[in-house]
Amino acid sequence: MSAAATMAGLSKAPGAFTITPHKLSICILIQVYAPPSQSSVPFPFSSVTQHNLLGSFLLSLTKSSEDIFEPKLDELVAQLREIGGVLNHWLSDHLARKLSSLVSPDDLFNFFNDLRGILGGSDSNVVDDDQIILDPSSNLGVFVRRCLLAFNLLSFEAVCHLLTNVATYCKESLSTYELSHFNESDSDTKAPMHYENMDLEILVVENVKKEIESRNVVDERPSFHNHAPKALVRAIEDHDFSPGPQVRKISKPREVGACASSSRDVSDPDDSPSGAFLRTNWQIQGYLLEQADMIERQGSSFPLNAFESVLKDLLKLAPELHRVHFLRYLNSLYHQDYHTALENIHRYFDYSAGTEGCDFASSSSTGCNSFGRYEIALLCLGMMHFHFGHPKQALEVLTEAVRVSQQQNNDSCLAYTLAAICKLLSEFGVSNMRGLIGSSYSPVTSIGTSLSTQQLLYVLLRRSLKRAESLKLKRLVASNHLAMAKFDLTQVQRPLLSFGPKASMKLATCPTNVCKELRLSSHLINEYGDEASLMISDGDFCTQWIKNLKKPKGSVVFSQENECRSNTDAFQFCGQPCSIPGSVLQLLGSSYLFRATAWEVYGSSPLARMNALLYATCFADSSSLDDVALAYGKLIQHLAVFKGYREAFAALKLAEEKFVSLSKSQIQLVKLQLLHDHALHTGNLKLAQQLCDELGVLASSVTGVDIEIKVEASLRHARILIAANQFSQAAAVAHSLFSMCYKFSLQVENATVLLLIAEIHKRSGNAVLGIPYALASLSFCKSFNLDLLKASATLTLAELWLSLGSSHAKRALALIHGAFPVLLGHGGLELRARAFITEAKCYLADSSFSVCEEPEMVLEPLRQASEDLELLQYHKLAAEAFYLMAIVYDKLGQLDHREAAAKSFRKHITTLESSDI
Repeated sequence: MSAAATMAGLSKAPGAFTITPHKLSICILIQVYAPPSQSSVPFPFSSVTQHNLLGSFLLSLTKSSEDIFEPKLDELVAQLREIGGVLNHWLSDHLARKLSSLVSPDDLFNFFNDLRGILGGSDSNVVDDDQIILDPSSNLGVFVRRCLLAFNLLSFEAVCHLLTNVATYCKESLSTYELSHFNESDSDTKAPMHYENMDLEILVVENVKKEIESRNVVDERPSFHNHAPKALVRAIEDHDFSPGPQVRKISKPREVGACASSSRDVSDPDDSPSGAFLRTNWQIQGYLLEQADMIERQGSSFPLNAFESVLKDLLKLAPELHRVHFLRYLNSLYHQDYHTALENIHRYFDYSAGTEGCDFASSSSTGCNSFGRYEIALLCLGMMHFHFGHPKQALEVLTEAVRVSQQQNNDSCLAYTLAAICKLLSEFGVSNMRGLIGSSYSPVTSIGTSLSTQQLLYVLLRRSLKRAESLKLKRLVASNHLAMAKFDLTQVQRPLLSFGPKASMKLATCPTNVCKELRLSSHLINEYGDEASLMISDGDFCTQWIKNLKKPKGSVVFSQENECRSNTDAFQFCGQPCSIPGSVLQLLGSSYLFRATAWEVYGSSPLARMNALLYATCFADSSSLDDVALAYGKLIQHLAVFKGYREAFAALKLAEEKFVSLSKSQIQLVKLQLLHDHALHTGNLKLAQQLCDELGVLASSVTGVDIEIKVEASLRHARILIAANQFSQAAAVAHSLFSMCYKFSLQVENATVLLLIAEIHKRSGNAVLGIPYALASLSFCKSFNLDLLKASATLTLAELWLSLGSSHAKRALALIHGAFPVLLGHGGLELRARAFITEAKCYLADSSFSVCEEPEMVLEPLRQASEDLELLQYHKLAAEAFYLMAIVYDKLGQLDHREAAAKSFRKHITTLESSDI
């Protein structure tokens, strides 16, 4: 679970609903959508489809009306342009004319009086079927009623202030829509100027101060955040407000202006914030939560300094807003600033005691108030150490969090802490964790101290899942199911008892269990499928839906994203507003990303590609950039393995442009891997070694951190030594790598290392020594259901048998034919080419086989192998294929074909020698 998801629950204090020019614009459009006493398709709509399209758009606008940033008039009209079609100009002109007609308080009164007429009354059930009546209990009806109530509560000064805001709201879009009514030379502007000359800003401020003071004494009605009036007073004291002939833009409170500039900087640097409206506590907290989600999704690409300055301004204006410290912590965390992150997480819990909006069930203990949320502070500190690659410190802090959670009876925090410990053990596998866990977590101690790290991890996973289910922490349940799927994929479940009677257990993984856990993790989406869950939305998702109007439809993963399309039909409006929380979508996407990884391990390339493509297409917007980069990396690797380097490098170029802001991403790792494979295939060993060194630099120097990168670098270093015929050094690297994999219980990697050792013995001419390693690798593959790696090990075993002499040709051929379904169905270009060449060698070595009688049995696989190897530019193996073809053509007496094959053989040998210089 991410840090912001863990701390996601906001204490949502209700805020005052205020009338703004943007809400007035929505009301004007609602009047167009539901005019009183009109037919089912009112003017100016020509079809029900057009009418329903505007209704869906208005529904999203009303749900997003409480966002901290309200769109300007030109932005609203731009959104209308995407859905209006032929009605675009009429809707825009009508909106502009209606806004320009609001020049006096009487105009506003008449407007809201007419607006009341579109609501249906108690007898609305007896009207004609074709008549449009807006249901007062519908989303649009509730919005209209809230606007009417808010307007009725306005004082005369506030109404005049609203008129000034409407004038400013329209004038900012004057250049776009040519609202001549607001031209400076127009005499009609005298009306709003008259009210502006009354210095109503100061009157409104005094009125607000008196109103809030009276509210604090008389009642407890919802009010603005308590720091807003102070900020407004300070802003007014710093400026000399003198009446003038021009419509003046009211100075915005600095907290809101700073937030607005930050959001605009992220989305559109050239866009300036509009409107001078106070923001409620709920809106400020929502803004901070939105920024926390953006930090976790964008990671190191999120603007550090700009957002840091915004947070500092917020702290100056509202020192009691302690969540700002947590945002500063997240910002520093994802920019790898350890000291600043540690300082801010300490400040957050020092100032707020962790009580400001934590997403945990209330503790059953009443004594926890004296300690605040110390256990949650320890949980966050442990996850910070985990992020920075400090496994020992993280484990110590998390076990202390377990102890404090038990003392305070904080079951929710205990469940999250156990899940964090499971993730830590799964990623790093700390060797001395039994003593640390056993001293703090008594249920584990009761099992016994003879458990291995993997057995204890399994126990903690099961108990964490059971605790999350009992507490009904749905997102944690889904996350635990994903962790169980990962355990079932990479670990064999062994008996917990080492003595006494025990049931027999097959020491092998079960793909069925993996699929079951993945399916259970996806059930979380069902909790948000009913209408009741959709109505809980606070508007964030509808805002995102409106922003997605400008996204072109039919885009592929590796398409150019800077193409502009002017056709309105090319925009994706068919999707409905999505009210599923972002953290839920992220968990759902993680299940598909893990499915891709699981099918890679099991050896089904088509299913792995399908799940990676589904993730990159459907969940990219709700996931972190690192996870999206991982999905792109899988697709690029698939292209390299099955289509060759040309298409892979083309896709890599597009991916680099998309993830250029990530300093250390999966795309950079994939690039080094592709370049290294290409250098090995072309015979450029010096370049291959440089790339291997760069790959090793990406891994952390801390033991147990970045194990996958370290294993990958060692494997590639050993392959370089094999290509250089330095077999003894390659064997030393392979044996050292096997010891490291055994230490950290990397069973799947052990199968690959054993196969590498068998390859070393085969290349060095010691086939007899290589056969046991190939058989051991086969045993690992069967235990973990690694079908493609099993087929590759079978191919290596066949090559070893063939190396022992022609008497073993039939045995080798039988092994190859048994592995052909998997090799040809799921293997890449290199693996298929190796199988074809080995099959041809078996036929040629078999004394009972006659090349002259059945030449195509040998030539056809050699042709397929040569085509695949030329796509990969694998010169050494391609030269071997053409050499065998030349021999066959020579036996057949086809001299022309023999010379062509010999010429291709010399070409590849020459290229290989030139690359090696």
